[in-house]
Amino acid sequence: MKIKNICFGIICATMLLACTDKMDYHEYTNYDKDYVFADFGRTAGFVNNIYSYLDYDLPGLTSLASACDEAEMALTYSSVLDYTNGNWSALNSKSNWGYYTAIRAANYFLKETKELDFYDLRFTQDYQAQMNRFNRYQYEVRLLRAYYYFLLVRAYGDVPFTTEVLTEAEANSMIRTPASEVFDFILSECDAVAAELPVTYSGLENDAAGGTSNPETGRVTRGTALALKARAALYHASKLFNESQDKNLWKEAATASLQVINYCAENGISLGKYTALWGTDNYKASEVIFARRVGDTNAPEWYNFPVGMENGNSGNCPTQTLVDAYEMQNGGEPDAGNPYAGRDPRFKMTIAVNGDEWPATNPNPLETYIGGRNAAPISYATPTGYYLKKYLDGSTDISDSQGTGGKRHSWITFRLGEFFLNYAEAIYQYTGSSDAKSEGLTMTAREAVNKVRSRSDVKMPAFSEGMNGSEFWTRYKRERMVELAFEGHRFWDVRRWKEGGFTSILRMEITKNADDSFSYKKVSRSLVWDDKMYFFPIPDFEIRNNPELTQNPGWEIK
Repeated sequence: MKIKNICFGIICATMLLACTDKMDYHEYTNYDKDYVFADFGRTAGFVNNIYSYLDYDLPGLTSLASACDEAEMALTYSSVLDYTNGNWSALNSKSNWGYYTAIRAANYFLKETKELDFYDLRFTQDYQAQMNRFNRYQYEVRLLRAYYYFLLVRAYGDVPFTTEVLTEAEANSMIRTPASEVFDFILSECDAVAAELPVTYSGLENDAAGGTSNPETGRVTRGTALALKARAALYHASKLFNESQDKNLWKEAATASLQVINYCAENGISLGKYTALWGTDNYKASEVIFARRVGDTNAPEWYNFPVGMENGNSGNCPTQTLVDAYEMQNGGEPDAGNPYAGRDPRFKMTIAVNGDEWPATNPNPLETYIGGRNAAPISYATPTGYYLKKYLDGSTDISDSQGTGGKRHSWITFRLGEFFLNYAEAIYQYTGSSDAKSEGLTMTAREAVNKVRSRSDVKMPAFSEGMNGSEFWTRYKRERMVELAFEGHRFWDVRRWKEGGFTSILRMEITKNADDSFSYKKVSRSLVWDDKMYFFPIPDFEIRNNPELTQNPGWEIK
């Protein structure tokens, strides 16, 4: 069982950070605690190794956007199709179980460094600066551990839980802890560490000389703790984990999200341009609370640029289902002959359509109509009629002769826009109204959604007062699908709402007419869904290793 393994021996690439902001990683093969924790640098490397397990879902061959109704994977050999074609099983589990390796390392660090003071290094010039950093590590590690438990509980529900370092025998006899108790732990840990973490590392004595010339980035902050608490509280209150629909859990979720919103207001974190959320400097966007710095890569472009371009592979193609979520700016219905004109500005920022000049390195406008240079019947061309823009750098050249190489990509884990939407959902579910406030909850659900819709480069019409519950909930879900598209939310949202039972997605079939006009026809593609898919299967080999570990219902191997 992976819960018993400490990851000393992994050489970690500097994926969290880039350029002069990088954390240093180290290899610890066959070294014991007396070696690892006898030096500031090796201790820092051990902590940074725990960071290296942080998740990201940049558009690639296995992006979860193509495991729900957000996108369709054009590459038919991609394993992400297993989520929707019936091949998902306990033997093909898409396992998230590896986060136990990071949890084990966190538990080990917290146990073995409890009394550590680096006394032998007390006369080194930067001793106090290094100790200040070391004393923060315990809170960083506790927050990372809480985050990894969140990733596990949202996937599996009840999971084995421990804050101790276990023997192999102990690990292989653990039972599953109820999800509610795991959520309680996550929330309490966030409360415990938030005040101990800095708002920013800029200006702190982080570098070896004790100065401020090289502030560390990519480390968890007070805002990260508040954001994790708010997201976990939202999941805890949602139907998948709150079958009795306890309203108090929704109040707690709304309160936690409002705390994030207020924190951002107090610390200069504000909604900026939507397009600032991707590109080489997206980690600097004004609304970012925490981002994982992935590094220089052209993989998202290589996988997702259109077939018809050299080395383009189509990848994650937005569905018509997603396109239909984008409202018209005038509040009306799309023109059947020109269905893309006048839509929410986020549509053209996110999705490339027939006739678009995309990417910048493509010498020809896109032809996604049947028979076009970027469309069927060409192998692996978009099956939906669309290509992806969001999270891709359109200036990247992936051709063999002129290729520009990879550019910096960062994955935004937490940003302010999410928490306006989280707050809106939570207060709506608590009060039953889009216009109601409550004690301590000073913003209505409608007002919170309108904050997102009014960002400077979006300016969509505000949700109006007096919406009934059904209208608000339908439009809220559409707004969330649009605002957070391809940011790793949709796959999990439909599960926590218990609204994941979709059995088809929509595509757009485009035909070019003799007069060079186009005809548009929506067609459906079937998907496989079973309600057991609300939770992941526990890998079968873990079940066989631990007789006390029970499988999630429906995933048993017969």
